[in-house]
Amino acid sequence: MDKAQHAVNQIYQTVSQSVIGQQHVVKALVIGLLTNGHVLLEGLPGTAKTRSIKALANAMNASFGRIQFTPDLLPSDVTGTEVYQEVNGKPSLTFQPGPVFNSIVLADEINRAPAKVQAALLEAMAEGTLTVGDVTHQLPELFMVLATQNPIEQEGTYPLPEAQMDRFLMKVTVDYPDDEAELAIIRLVRSEEAPATDEQATQEDTVTVDPTYILEGRAALQQIHVSEVIERYIVGLVMATRDPERYPNSALSTWLTAGASPRASIALDRCARAHAWLESRDFVDPDDVRAIAHEVLGHRLILSYDAIAEGITARDVVNELLNTVVIG
Repeated sequence: MDKAQHAVNQIYQTVSQSVIGQQHVVKALVIGLLTNGHVLLEGLPGTAKTRSIKALANAMNASFGRIQFTPDLLPSDVTGTEVYQEVNGKPSLTFQPGPVFNSIVLADEINRAPAKVQAALLEAMAEGTLTVGDVTHQLPELFMVLATQNPIEQEGTYPLPEAQMDRFLMKVTVDYPDDEAELAIIRLVRSEEAPATDEQATQEDTVTVDPTYILEGRAALQQIHVSEVIERYIVGLVMATRDPERYPNSALSTWLTAGASPRASIALDRCARAHAWLESRDFVDPDDVRAIAHEVLGHRLILSYDAIAEGITARDVVNELLNTVVIG
């Protein structure tokens, strides 16, 4: 195991110690880091969405910015704005960067702000730059937007448009923990309430990882081999969402109104390579694709009215895809 893999595994272990019973969430965050992608966490209140993101930022020596999305938030509250100042007696405009100019950006309850504010993140998420006035500003090389939203509280919310949903590499569902995890959470929080000793403080200071290892990990993903069989499997999964009539014996044609964009194919390839790298392999196998298929494809599908009426979910559709599309 090289230094980059060791460092990334250390991040995974550190975050997992702070977030009990949500290993799939932690793995998705790490994959997002490695693939230079953005992740949307959807779950009920109290399921450690915000805690997961804070723990990830704390595990690295990376700048962290939090944006609490509210109905009265302005785009300039996200991006920053030009401030009037007098320098040596002469008036001038100085750009004051907003919280988006950090390596790890938490967009908390992103669906509580209007579309104009949500759109302020689009350029940053897609291009890694931000234009304010006539000037384009470069964001940090290590830049990741981690957004949260509540799936059931719809009053006073502004659902994310499909264009912005598509810019999230993955959407992860955060469920309630089971009995044992709930018990471990109680004990963890109780231990955090106790004053930390000097020895504990020293241990906490040693767990932070240099972000350069993340950049090394990204470079290593380029060396992960993807065979033509796997490439065609990825294409087959995505094309089945666009042209489900290819599979007349499947319910896909009655469940889908619109399929996934080419961003889905790119995301499946990147995430599968990251998953293989985390498993210490230099090649992608079908299980790597299946392991990340739900998080990559689910939020990119538009279900038909018939599917919604039948209670079919995006997870059901992806399961049908995996059962229908064959390898090779």
